[in-house]
Amino acid sequence: MRRSFPLILLSLLILTGASLPKSGPIPTEKPPMDAGTEEAVPTPDKKPVAPADDGKGKAAKEPAAADEQPATDKKPAADEKEQRADEKEDVKPAPVVYPPVETENAADYAKCLTDLKALGTTFVEAKRVDDGKGCGIDKPLEVTSILPGVTLAPKGLMRCETALALARWTKETAQPAAEVAFDANIKIKALNQASTYICRLRNNATSGKISEHAHGNAVDIASFGLSDGTTIAIQPRDEDGTMDGAFQRAVTASACLYFKTVLDPGSDAAHETHLHLDVIDRRNDYRYCR
Repeated sequence: MRRSFPLILLSLLILTGASLPKSGPIPTEKPPMDAGTEEAVPTPDKKPVAPADDGKGKAAKEPAAADEQPATDKKPAADEKEQRADEKEDVKPAPVVYPPVETENAADYAKCLTDLKALGTTFVEAKRVDDGKGCGIDKPLEVTSILPGVTLAPKGLMRCETALALARWTKETAQPAAEVAFDANIKIKALNQASTYICRLRNNATSGKISEHAHGNAVDIASFGLSDGTTIAIQPRDEDGTMDGAFQRAVTASACLYFKTVLDPGSDAAHETHLHLDVIDRRNDYRYCR
């Protein structure tokens, strides 16, 4: 029994020694780090730095993000304002260039004079008018009687074309209308005018287009003087059922056969007391009558 124990012990040592490794495990070497790098060690987020003190015990307010900044109107500096004022002073409005007085066609003018004399109009040729600002008449006529026995009161300055249209209208339509409306023996004795040539803008406005009166193309008729002593004044008569109203409407409508523009009291407030008649040239002989 004593002899067998050592044998058993020796057998165990031999068996266990065969299964054990000759040496223990060697730890893996740590790979070398690149120069200038640090080992990736998680670090806590940095604590936000408190804004600097503004010297009054209050933290200075950080600027808002671009899309949070309130829209502010930047006021120009004083020197910038002065510069702008200087620039405005340097900019001067361009001078107004007015068209010259239109020259009459010699042949047309000569024919007009012949036709006007044939109708018995009393007139004298006046000196050329040029009042500047586009106002004037190249060959004006001073008319005293539009037809024999029919005075223009007061006398008026106008172009020959205007006088010829006025004489034809009076003879061919206004006089016959008076005979029908009042009496066959009634004659028109006077055309009482409110305006012929005058240098002004339309409707006496302070701005806008120049009036046809300023070219000698227009005449305003305020009333008709009849041979029986009565006067037919131009006034709103659209609803006037008398012969006076019928006469005014008839001569107004017929005037568009002789003039390019006819404005009566129904057109606007500026013409409530007269008929505006003018011979302005328009394309395709277009006429404006109302």
